[in-house]
Amino acid sequence: MQTTQELRHDLLEQIATATTPRDVLKSAAYKGLYSGLGSLSPDKRATRGKEINDLKRVLETAIDAREFELESAHVEALDITAPWDVSGSRPELLPTSQGTRHPLTTELEKVVDIFTRMGFEAIESRQIDDDEHMFGALNFPENHPARDGYDTFRTEEGFIPPAHTSTMQNRILRAGKETLEAGGQIAAVSYGRVFRNEDVDATHEHTFYQCEGVFVSKDASLAEMLGTLRAFFEEYYGQSLKIKTQPAYFPFVEPGLEFAIEKPAALGGNPLSSVGEWLEMLGCGMIHPNVLKAADIDPQKYQGFAWGGGIERLVMLKYGIEDLRHFESGKLAFLRKFVA
Repeated sequence: MQTTQELRHDLLEQIATATTPRDVLKSAAYKGLYSGLGSLSPDKRATRGKEINDLKRVLETAIDAREFELESAHVEALDITAPWDVSGSRPELLPTSQGTRHPLTTELEKVVDIFTRMGFEAIESRQIDDDEHMFGALNFPENHPARDGYDTFRTEEGFIPPAHTSTMQNRILRAGKETLEAGGQIAAVSYGRVFRNEDVDATHEHTFYQCEGVFVSKDASLAEMLGTLRAFFEEYYGQSLKIKTQPAYFPFVEPGLEFAIEKPAALGGNPLSSVGEWLEMLGCGMIHPNVLKAADIDPQKYQGFAWGGGIERLVMLKYGIEDLRHFESGKLAFLRKFVA
């Protein structure tokens, strides 16, 4: 008669090669362990019962492992980093006829097109930057309360997803310095996504688009800036517009202004009304001397102006969109409204 240890060894060997390992628990050899238990004394019965239970746990563990091994043998290895099943045929891509341009893409291209036709170079902004370009080079002193107003995200390494496209300003100024000193001028717009740690609602988003302009020359003036912005909005809305400004504070410009246009007829405005409706469109002003100095440009010789505004606002006003969240929602019903 086999001992429990000998039987254990034999049963484990059977499990290791079996295609249906759980059948081992139904074998006569295993069931024979329970025969004769009733004739044993209580002490011996308890000892024998414990041996059988311990053996059953060992066998069940081995059975689970063998079943997993058998299941895995039928699973084809898959490279989860591959864009599709490399062992099969390349999938058909969806036809472009089923897709449409996002309204923000369309309007951003219109904005950039107008400024490039006005002689501005177009530069896409970065989506990750550092504290110096976000604040330091833009006349935000350390611990300045104005820094708090931007609610910036920060990575663990200390980098910043830009809260405004002004992060490109220092780079644009430095890149254009040689042309400026050769008697030319710096004229560029930067555009792209920006990010702020804000609660999302109908008028606030954590991710949105901006476009900023920079112009520097020996004689750049506030009047030149206002004429540039007026020309842009008149081209964008396709009609003559009245404009007005009011004082505002931005650390990187002095003086700083908020720029508004009379509500155009395209947006439901009445140009014949004696009491015009005004729409605040963007912030602007003359570039602060400290911002020029940060780019090694002498503010005694050169001066410039800058402006910046959100693309979503232009689109919302133009199409009467009531909720900013629609743009990032991915809702087809909303996007199909802009199909040409």
